[in-house]
Amino acid sequence: MPLAYSDDLRRKLLEAYEAGAGSLRQLAIQFRVSWGYTKKMRMHQLQTGGKVRVEQKRRGYPSRVDAADRERLCAWLGEQPDLTDEELRRRLAATGVTVCASRVGQLLRQMGMRRKKNRSTRRSATPRPTSGGARGSVNRSAPSSRNG
Repeated sequence: MPLAYSDDLRRKLLEAYEAGAGSLRQLAIQFRVSWGYTKKMRMHQLQTGGKVRVEQKRRGYPSRVDAADRERLCAWLGEQPDLTDEELRRRLAATGVTVCASRVGQLLRQMGMRRKKNRSTRRSATPRPTSGGARGSVNRSAPSSRNG
C-alpha cells in the first residue's frame, strides 16, 4: 500500500501557492506530484483551513465480539474441541452477541486457533469402506511401526 505524502510537502506546496509562486499545475510539476493531488490539497485547505493531512480513522463498524467473548470461545473449545462454527455461533447468541457462522471462523483464525485435524494423531482402527461395497483384501500387510 502506498504511503501518504508528508505533511511537510503539503505545507510547502500550499505556502508556495499562497505566495504566488505559480499555479497549481506548475507547482505540481515542480514538487513532482499530480495535478489532481494539488487540487485535492487546495480544496481541503479551503474547507478546513488547515495545511496538514487529516488523521485516517479505522474503516468499518466496530466488532461486536470483545475480548471477553473471545475468551469464552477459547474456553468452549478447550472443553469441547469438536464444536462446529454454527454451535459456537449459537452459544455466542445465547450470551447476547449475534454474528454469522463465517464470522466465527474469521475470529478463530484471527485468534490463531486451528480447526483442522492434527496429522500427528493415530489413524482410526476402523477400515474405510471401499468403492462399490466390495470387501477389503484378504492379504493385509502388517501395520506400520510409525502409526503405533
